[in-house]
Amino acid sequence: MATTIIPQGYAPSLNLYDTQKAIGLLKRLFEDTLAGALNLRRVSAPLFVEASTGLNDDLNGVERAVSFDVPFASKDAQVVHSLAKWKRMALYRYHFSVGEGLYTDMNAIRRDEELDNLHSVYVDQWDWEKVIAPRDRTEDYLRRTVEAIAQALRETQTTLRSAFPVLNRLPQVDGQVAFVTAQELEDRWPDLSSKERERAYVREHPLTFLMGIGGALKSGQPHDGRAPDYDDWALNGDLLVWNSVLEDAMELSSMGIRVDPAALDRQLTLSGHDERRGLLFHKLLLEGKLPLTIGGGIGQSRLCTYLLGKAHIGEVQAGIWDEKTLSICEEAGVILL
Repeated sequence: MATTIIPQGYAPSLNLYDTQKAIGLLKRLFEDTLAGALNLRRVSAPLFVEASTGLNDDLNGVERAVSFDVPFASKDAQVVHSLAKWKRMALYRYHFSVGEGLYTDMNAIRRDEELDNLHSVYVDQWDWEKVIAPRDRTEDYLRRTVEAIAQALRETQTTLRSAFPVLNRLPQVDGQVAFVTAQELEDRWPDLSSKERERAYVREHPLTFLMGIGGALKSGQPHDGRAPDYDDWALNGDLLVWNSVLEDAMELSSMGIRVDPAALDRQLTLSGHDERRGLLFHKLLLEGKLPLTIGGGIGQSRLCTYLLGKAHIGEVQAGIWDEKTLSICEEAGVILL
């Protein structure tokens, strides 16, 4: 069961007023830097999608979407979990070319999330997607994209520290990204859980990209769940950082090169979801009509929590919390928005 822990002696670096100023600056800085680095254009994004299209993100395959009917349209809708599949359809509909991409301000509700320091029911992230050529479906291309995102993170932190010098007491995002596969972590620590392996590795490598998530490892179990219809499980990963406030590994982004028709065909069968082949998105993809893409999501509130040195994500976003979390934060003098 997830729970909230406020480190002993924790005190926020910024007061409430300066926190709001810093959040605004951080979001503008990172968004512009990311868009420039990856050649992305901002587009408007939906809060909900039609349930029958198969466009909603199934995340780990078990989370329930918030659903409602639209009587006037005689249709059922779902509040998005993320825009992983919607973005690829948008690139197709808007006729983006190879090397061009889009990003959105994605807002989602994940009703089944277990609430803790870094997880909330409300999710906000920069969801991005970019058209690539067949020759780009490689680990090398994935790595270069990760490096570009890491550099955007470094540049954002540098400017943020100039505006708010008190943040200089937090660790700097520097050094090279350490690339490692989920299988390598399992080989090294076979007796640890997935999260324990992440913690052990990221403690040694504060900026890590963990690759190969979704498919079964040698143990027969995946490192973590991934829906079968967006990431290619052999060409994806999570960008992890070491959170010095919480003394733990922290995921900032999940991303990857997306499935091509062959990968989708294989992963639908492996995951037992062959029934999705008849949905609009899946039919178009299996017929080779959708562009090849790379994409991901970067948590806005998570990035703010990390770069502003906050102990709880509720210090940078408004949300609903359980009574135990509210009590723990109140006792520690932590103000949740």
